[in-house]
Amino acid sequence: MPKQHSSRLIRIGVGALLTCIILGFAYAVAKDLPGGLEDRRMSHVIGGTIRIPLGKTPEEAVQKVRQFPVMQVIHKESVDGGVLLFIKRFYQKEGSDLQIEYVRKTWLGWKWVWGGGYGIGGSTTVKAMLNYMVMPKIEGIHTPFPMVVGEVLDPSIKSVNIVIDGQVPGVYAAKSAGSEVGHTIWFAFLPLSVSTPFEIEALNARGDIVVRKTINDTRSYGPISLEQPQPQDWLNIQNS
Repeated sequence: MPKQHSSRLIRIGVGALLTCIILGFAYAVAKDLPGGLEDRRMSHVIGGTIRIPLGKTPEEAVQKVRQFPVMQVIHKESVDGGVLLFIKRFYQKEGSDLQIEYVRKTWLGWKWVWGGGYGIGGSTTVKAMLNYMVMPKIEGIHTPFPMVVGEVLDPSIKSVNIVIDGQVPGVYAAKSAGSEVGHTIWFAFLPLSVSTPFEIEALNARGDIVVRKTINDTRSYGPISLEQPQPQDWLNIQNS
C-alpha cells in the first residue's frame, strides 16, 4: 500500500474518531444539562416541568434540589451509574427519620434522579423494633429501585430478610450499615418484577424471627413492633 494512501486512511480514521468524541460529548451535554433530554423525560413521567441542577458532589446535587435546612449523610452506597445517599434530617428525641436519595454520575457532574423519606413519631404505647419504607420502581426512569430501607431501633435485631413469594420467590438478605452518629440502617434491593404481598422478617443473633410484617403496598412505610401501633402514632413526610 502506498505511503500516501496509508497516511490518508490514518487521517480519515482520526477524523472519524474525533467526530464520534465530539458528538458523544454534545449528546451528554444535551442529555444532562438542566432542562435537557433527561429532564424532559422525567417531566413527562411526573406530568410537570422540571429542571434539575448539577452538583459538584452528590451532596450538593441533593441539596440543590431538596434545599433541606439541615442534612447529615450517614451512609453512601455505590450503585450502577451513581450513588445512594442515606440522610438524617431531624434529630428527634422520640421517633426517627430517614431520607434516601439516588444521584447519578454524569460527564458534567452529579445529578439528582429520585428519592424519598419518612419521619415517624415515637409511640407512647408500643416500642418499635425497626422501621421501614418501600421505594417502588419508577416507570420510565432508571433507578436502583425497588428496594426496602429502614433503621434498626432495637439492639436485639441483628439481621433483616425480605421474603418474597409469587413469580420471583426468594429470600433477600438486607445489608446493614452503621454510621458515625450511631444509627444502624438496613436496605435490600428487590427484583424489578416484585409484587405484594411480601414479608419483612427481623432476626436476632441466633437467627430466630423476633418480629415480621406483611407488606401489601409498594409505597408503604412505618414502624414494625411486637404490637402494631395505631396509625396516629406515626407520620409520613415525603416519598418523591
